[in-house]
Amino acid sequence: MAKDKKEYTTGFGAPIDDDQNSKTAGTDGPILMQDTHLLEKLGHFDRERIPERVVHAKGAGAHGYFEVTADVTKYTRAKFLSEVAKRTDVFARFSTVGGERGSADAERDPRGFALKFYTEEGNYDMTGNNTPVFFIRDPLKFPDFIHTQKRHPGNNLKNADMFWDFLSLTPESVHQVTILFSDRGTPRTFRHMNGYSSHTFKWYNDKGEYYWVQYHFKTEQGIQNLTRDEATEMKGKDPDHATRDLYEAIERGDYPSWRLEMQIMPPEDAAKYRFNPFDITKVWFHADYPPITIGRLVLNKNPKNYFAEVEQAAFSPANFVPGIAASPDKLLQGRLFSYHDTHIHRLGVNYPMIPINQPKNAVNYYQRDGYMNVSENGGDGPNYYPNSFGGPEPQIDAAEPAFEVSGMAARQPYTHPNDDFFQAGELYRRVMTDMDRDHLIGNITTHLCNAQKRIQLRQSAIFYKADLEYGTRVAKGLGLNVKEVKSLAEMTQEERAEATS
Repeated sequence: MAKDKKEYTTGFGAPIDDDQNSKTAGTDGPILMQDTHLLEKLGHFDRERIPERVVHAKGAGAHGYFEVTADVTKYTRAKFLSEVAKRTDVFARFSTVGGERGSADAERDPRGFALKFYTEEGNYDMTGNNTPVFFIRDPLKFPDFIHTQKRHPGNNLKNADMFWDFLSLTPESVHQVTILFSDRGTPRTFRHMNGYSSHTFKWYNDKGEYYWVQYHFKTEQGIQNLTRDEATEMKGKDPDHATRDLYEAIERGDYPSWRLEMQIMPPEDAAKYRFNPFDITKVWFHADYPPITIGRLVLNKNPKNYFAEVEQAAFSPANFVPGIAASPDKLLQGRLFSYHDTHIHRLGVNYPMIPINQPKNAVNYYQRDGYMNVSENGGDGPNYYPNSFGGPEPQIDAAEPAFEVSGMAARQPYTHPNDDFFQAGELYRRVMTDMDRDHLIGNITTHLCNAQKRIQLRQSAIFYKADLEYGTRVAKGLGLNVKEVKSLAEMTQEERAEATS
């Protein structure tokens, strides 16, 4: 055998003599059960597909690094942020949210922006999106919301009624809906979009002082989006265009980069701020908390194997390091459980041992056994704590600073002064250009027109409450009676739902 050729073996290392012909009884068969190579090959083929992600199923990834560019030690004790010019290895995954693995990259959909920082204190994951807000703020609504973005349980087709029925009955979604149906809902590529933590997180320093923070990764390639017509054309021309673009840009040395800007809020401001700082349907106005630049993300290496590195990558907002912690954000609290739980279902209980998910530092814990445990499994050391046999010990100084919580234990909404329509209206009135507004109305009406009229009326009233012109233009674009829309907008949510049931 030539020196430059690898020997073909079974999964257990035995050499294969022939991979073109099965073992048979005579030239015409039948096939013999003793052809163990055939059985191994077919058995593995039958199991090549693992469950796709419930959300974020279609995605692309790349390796790179994060470099600190400003001193933030007064805000956080995280070691990977402890020195200017310090670099940390990162793996990034970009994705669409609602579609299946075979869906087009140009679909109107939020884009996932997930980062895994391989720090010396363990993996830190940021599971963000390309939008600073989200559709809902309570995790109890999440399964229902995602069901409406998937396929109808009867005919297995996308369904405008279920899509808009839920949104029109959930007014808190109007801010994200306004972003989604602008051209920002169809980024030109993964390189030409921003990434946001969306959630609020807690940073804390060596003194035990803490701050509430939000992350903004601003693309250094510049924001570029597709219009509705361009996105429709791209879906037919190249449904994998963004995946292809990211790979080819890195291959040619055109490394995509993002500037990390942080909004930082002192804890005493939280209760008195005009919006609930933990409500993911709201933004903190930049005039109130100006973003400060603290670092730079660069992606400079493509995966060698998509399945091993991208499909098996598992990100979780519960993966923190000392100096960073969760906030009381209700949706975040639900995600802290759900991401780890879905990875166990999809990849197995020992998914942290998969190379792409392994931390750089040593792992010492009392978890044992389970499917696909490929570690030393703790050897003959103790598998319980406390013990007197030299097992790993908790580090008291790793604790985060406490913050006060209080109140009645019950199912209850946010009570902070709340207006689900103001920020969406401000986005329409003050941020968007005339062209942006034209595209927004066109994008909404060409989709909402597929829903029943009663749902069109209800959703148009939501837009009307955000901004009179906004709702009026949507109503006219759908051929609805503007007076009827105005009347619905003046009702309570419960009255509006009853009137359009």
